[in-house]
Amino acid sequence: MNSAPARQQQEQALDDVSSTLLIPLAARAFGDAMFPAQAVHDAYAAAALQRLKIGVSHFLDDPASVYGVLSRTRVFCELAHGFFDRYPRALGVNLGCGLAWYFQWLDRRSNRWLDADVPRVMALRKRLLPAGGKRLGHADVDLRRPGWWRQLDLPRRRDGSPVLLICEGLLMYLEAEEVQCLLHEFGEHAPAGSELLCDTLCWLAAGRAAMHPSVRHTHAQFRWGLRRMAELTEPHPRLVLLSEHAVMDAYDFSSSLSYPTFRALYGVPLYGIIRLGVSG
Repeated sequence: MNSAPARQQQEQALDDVSSTLLIPLAARAFGDAMFPAQAVHDAYAAAALQRLKIGVSHFLDDPASVYGVLSRTRVFCELAHGFFDRYPRALGVNLGCGLAWYFQWLDRRSNRWLDADVPRVMALRKRLLPAGGKRLGHADVDLRRPGWWRQLDLPRRRDGSPVLLICEGLLMYLEAEEVQCLLHEFGEHAPAGSELLCDTLCWLAAGRAAMHPSVRHTHAQFRWGLRRMAELTEPHPRLVLLSEHAVMDAYDFSSSLSYPTFRALYGVPLYGIIRLGVSG
């Protein structure tokens, strides 16, 4: 059988921003051995990489990014478990899921999960990852376009069951207007008590992806960075900043000084995880 069409499809799926999914995939596949204290025990990443047959050693040569992926995975999971403790039958959604499978860590046997990304990534995901069970769904979506909440058929009653959204490694690749639109849509439609977990870079990173040891290999560009914390809640009056979480502060001695110092001086994290909620 000629495998050329399949290889061409994979190449098309992994251009520019879509190809950044290889960074967390490589980190979760091999990072546990590099940072045992941050191990996440991903049951699917290594097999997916093996099926892809794409070299990722250049990503593993960037230990800070490997650590960052593992650290943010653990923070996301901790925050998500807290949400599902409060709402055990709720829906969780991974927006821009790439090849991450968070439901392996967050399946509570009563909750539901939806993985969503652009069609070419979801097609790749279908070939590389198991389908999952009845409580795990998949959907095509372009988060740069308004209307994604309705397209995903997410709950729209403000007094309905809260929804958890994870938005990992995505916002920094969107234009500022697209970020504001995404946050507005969350604030406008999400039921009260819903939460959005996302990671953010500061404004200094915008336009400088070529300086990042891993992202530069993908040819993607950082389009947006946080300049004021208020940018996260200004898009809609229902948005509330619930908490902020460090990712890199414990990486090494230099990080333990530079990341908190930057936050104190400039009022935003150099890189961190944000937990947003919506009011009634």
